[in-house]
Amino acid sequence: MRIMVIGGGGREHAIIKKLRQSPKVTEIFALPGNGGIARDAVCVPIGAEDLPSAVDFAVRNAIDLAVVGPDAPLVLGAADALEAAGIPCFGPDKRAAIIEGSKVFSKNLMRKYGIPTAAYAVFSDIAAALAYLDDAPLPLVIKADGLALGKGVVIARTREEASAAVHAIMADRVFGDSGANVVIEEFLEGPEVSVLAFTDGRTLVPMVSSMDHKRARDGDEGPNTGGMGTIAPNPHYTPELAEVCMKRIFLPTVAAMNAEGRGFKGCLYFGLMLTDSGPRVIEYNCRFGDPEAQVVLPLLESDLVDIMLATRNGTLAEAEIKFASGAACCVIMASLGYPQRFEKGFEISLPAALPERCAIYAAGVKRDEGGRLLTDGGRVLGLTACADTPAEAVDRAYEALKRVRFENAFYRKDIGQKALAALKKEA
Repeated sequence: MRIMVIGGGGREHAIIKKLRQSPKVTEIFALPGNGGIARDAVCVPIGAEDLPSAVDFAVRNAIDLAVVGPDAPLVLGAADALEAAGIPCFGPDKRAAIIEGSKVFSKNLMRKYGIPTAAYAVFSDIAAALAYLDDAPLPLVIKADGLALGKGVVIARTREEASAAVHAIMADRVFGDSGANVVIEEFLEGPEVSVLAFTDGRTLVPMVSSMDHKRARDGDEGPNTGGMGTIAPNPHYTPELAEVCMKRIFLPTVAAMNAEGRGFKGCLYFGLMLTDSGPRVIEYNCRFGDPEAQVVLPLLESDLVDIMLATRNGTLAEAEIKFASGAACCVIMASLGYPQRFEKGFEISLPAALPERCAIYAAGVKRDEGGRLLTDGGRVLGLTACADTPAEAVDRAYEALKRVRFENAFYRKDIGQKALAALKKEA
């Protein structure tokens, strides 16, 4: 099979590495990919949101399966365009991708169908939003309605912070048109859990749970990022909680989308908060999380090609989906200053060998004319390690990280520590 993966980040590299393990795959193209992905796929200089060019490439190259990694092309209708051209595609169509493309839509969906989430209010008028802040209980969560590269959320602990966030999103448009509407939510407390799930619109199969680390600095300090690391499985996500989530959140979400005429096929991501009164949905994503994919996919033992085809064809109930019983940890090496201002263009030194069961996933990476790998983004690399236990996975990931070098490298030194502390407490 000839497969085309749209996107050029660490998530797409993780998808490509797993697809390469299938005996069915003969060639993989990445649009646009990056300098590190070029080691595992043929990179084609077509932007992830250039849908006409992507479709043209897929048709001319007789692509057997297209996989759309990022949110933006899915929200724009990448799956629709590819399927219309006769190219089988893994990923939801435009009508279903709105579950991530609009937080207003997803919050209203949950309210309508009784799916547990935080209390909220929606505003399209900045004066009304600011007036609401006067009496709303603190802290508050301020969210831009549309896509914002994982950064469109502000936790405001004072009214001044809340007002500044509303002004930045709605008046200054720091996230562009995504800030035309704003969602103001109650602040929930409890452990966070990420659960990715394959679904064909009828059957839903959750993957291994994970714990993301969104804040830039150790101790969950600093601004929100696209994710500084992950560990899987999440110790807070017990079998009992998994059963509750399946009954009250996962299957009701699939049913709600069907009822709205927006049947979802692909990878549906559930961002959950485990509150004292039960699990609540923080957010939905219409694709693999990044960097959650970098810890979940390495633990997948079944053929990803078969799963993706079954998801697309509506035969997921018949597919074999098996995950390893161990653990995985991913530490993100970023550029100093991320997620704000940072410099690019530093040479990356990679080791000749990594510790056992480790992988490097390239995100913000490019290759110059001389073949050197250079930093080219905020999040540069993901160092992932698998092991029999979470503690071993954490140690192995940081051991791998020591073998990689680039100027102005920055990373959190506590990825996985909350999970390990929770495991010790349980013991």
